Amino acid sequence: MRLFVAINLPEDLRSAVWEACHALRARSYPVRWVDAGAIHLTLKFLGDVEETREPVIVDAVRSAVQGTRPFPLSLDGFGAFPTPRRPRVVWVGCEAAPPLELLQDRVERNFAAVGFPVEGRAFHPHLTLGRARRDARPRDFTGIERELADLDFHGELVVSSVDLMQSVLAPQGARYTRRHAAALAG
Repeated sequence: MRLFVAINLPEDLRSAVWEACHALRARSYPVRWVDAGAIHLTLKFLGDVEETREPVIVDAVRSAVQGTRPFPLSLDGFGAFPTPRRPRVVWVGCEAAPPLELLQDRVERNFAAVGFPVEGRAFHPHLTLGRARRDARPRDFTGIERELADLDFHGELVVSSVDLMQSVLAPQGARYTRRHAAALAG
């Protein structure tokens, strides 16, 4: 099974994010937009994992959140990785708040201890809205930088749990299922 560790958003906030980027989605950019209900903040992608390892993985998630209190997290701004001129991912930004960075570091360390490689890139919290199609060319994205800058969205959520998620790839896009929720209690 294909797994990742994430912070899920409440439905009303997901809908607000989705509505805020309506004008961008309406354009003909070669982007595969994620389903509105699938918008989340990934803390750690685990990849394909044997089902027999799930108990160890659940324990690693529980351990990572232990002693962490719920905290507010601001969402603001739109952008693209690596750049808007050659985007691979279109996103909404998340505040790099100290509690989030500490939580992600604990997730990273706990999963390293059970055999998952440490991410080689720095953590840049974001909500993925879409991914550029494989055949996309830089000229296909002319104007997207300005449009991203013109989009307006500010939101906040209280992070109160971390979820172990399963991703099932399908032609219509990935489908996500929560396998386990670990509540923050502090």
